[in-house]
Amino acid sequence: MFGRRGISSWRDCVSVADTVRGAFGISPSAWAEAVDVMGAEEACVALAAIVQRSAMIKSPGGYLRNLTEKARAGKFSAWPMLMALWRLQHGQNKQK
Repeated sequence: MFGRRGISSWRDCVSVADTVRGAFGISPSAWAEAVDVMGAEEACVALAAIVQRSAMIKSPGGYLRNLTEKARAGKFSAWPMLMALWRLQHGQNKQK
C-alpha cells in the first residue's frame, strides 16, 4: 500500500519506511534512533512487524523505542518477530 512502485530492494524499503512511520505516528527522532541502533534493515523489519500488529499496539512509537533500547542492550533480534508473524498468519500458536 505504501510502496506504490513496489519494494524491490532494502533501499526501497528504507524509503517507504519513512512514510510508513509517519502514518503510524512514529516520530522522526524515534525512527532515526532505531535506524542508528539497529541498522536500517532490521529497523525496517521491526517497523513492518509493528504495522502488521498495529491493531494490538497502542503506541507504535513507544513500542519502537522499547525495541530500540533492547537492541542497544544487545537483547533484540527481528527474527523472533518475523517467526511470530509467520505463525500468526499460518494459524499456528506458540511452538510446542
